Amino acid sequence: MERWRGLEDVPADWGRCVLTIGVFDGVHRGHAQLIERAVELAAKRGVPAVLMTFDPHPMEVVRPGSHPAQLTTLTRRAELAEELGIDVFCVMPFTREFMKVTPESYIHDILVGRLHVVDVVVGENFTFGKKALGTVDLLREAGRKFGFGVEGLSLLAGDAVTFSSTYIRSCVDAGDVAAAAAALGRPHRVEGVVVHGDGRGRTIGYPTANVKPPMHAAIPADGVYAGWFTVLGAGPVTGTVTPGERCRAAISVGTNPTFSGRTRTVEAFVLDGDADLYGQHVAVDFVERVRGMETFASVDELVAQMDRDVVRTREVLAAG
Repeated sequence: MERWRGLEDVPADWGRCVLTIGVFDGVHRGHAQLIERAVELAAKRGVPAVLMTFDPHPMEVVRPGSHPAQLTTLTRRAELAEELGIDVFCVMPFTREFMKVTPESYIHDILVGRLHVVDVVVGENFTFGKKALGTVDLLREAGRKFGFGVEGLSLLAGDAVTFSSTYIRSCVDAGDVAAAAAALGRPHRVEGVVVHGDGRGRTIGYPTANVKPPMHAAIPADGVYAGWFTVLGAGPVTGTVTPGERCRAAISVGTNPTFSGRTRTVEAFVLDGDADLYGQHVAVDFVERVRGMETFASVDELVAQMDRDVVRTREVLAAG
């Protein structure tokens, strides 16, 4: 899959394509429906399938400081898009200048003049251009004029809930990672770099990887979770954890109230392995919440509960 940073990366001899447009944060089941339809149309037309997304999130430019919690990194978004069959992953820098592009210029200069679209696949509520005045109806009207097709797909829903990034963020924020996974089509993932913590976990028999996520990452509510831990990239890693291997993990999110902690952290205890993970880029996938965060009267009580958490974590992951 090719990856473009803006229109400057479009080859001079670029032909035609099928395009799907959106932020695609999460690449959830609704997004997958759009992507799969674009890939299907592209195969029929014999042209590449292009996904256009934006960085930073448009809300951060429209209203600085309002960046929503991020469900996926750009790198993860590209990986998921590639798995779904996308040929080109195009990241448009969302600037104040880009924000002012009129819908008409957006269509004429970008979709027609630069990308030569034959079909555009978007959600039925898709808007674009200055002040979000561009609509699916406007796209269809332009398509009749310039000779490209437009499909505005209905939003995917399940159990009377419409799958959207907003809905998934609310699930993650509430700690309902199982509901988030149902909408995503996979467990919610938090990536980050393993950094040094206070080292207390190793002294009580539970060494943890302290994962520092990127800014704006969507972190689940405080509590203990069953999930998976993966070292991304090629390593090297000293110990029994192999890069790329998915390991069972009990994951703690919170401030460690038993020790009067103040900093909110994401810490993963790998159940069946031990390694020197400092500096490693890792992923933590949240499967199910085991319990909420609690304050214990003693370290012994905390350790006894952690023993139970590990047992429950094994049960949850074995069932899944």
